[in-house]
Amino acid sequence: MYVDGFVLAVPSANKQAYVASAAWFAKIAKEFGATRVVECWGDDVPAGKVTDFRGAVKAVEGEVVVFSWIEYPSKAVRDAAVARIREDPRMKAADMPFDGARMILGGFESIVEE
Repeated sequence: MYVDGFVLAVPSANKQAYVASAAWFAKIAKEFGATRVVECWGDDVPAGKVTDFRGAVKAVEGEVVVFSWIEYPSKAVRDAAVARIREDPRMKAADMPFDGARMILGGFESIVEE
């Protein structure tokens, strides 16, 4: 399995718009090979002494941290899916209800699955 992980800040007033956008994007990701898409709305995101999720995405008052991931069967499937998603005309018209410049993302090789 290969996982793309994301952390971002969403204005709390945009929760419903984010949920709708995430559900829309999940269908596209699955169409192109993702096996699972998980979106988590921050509920207990404590402040750290050195670093934390809020600081990582420069969340401000009124924003909520979102943690999400997309699972793929392999890195090759993920790479092909990402290329297709970037070129998909539906993505060109997407209006994100958050500041994408502060989103943290990365691809991860699965090393333990229980």
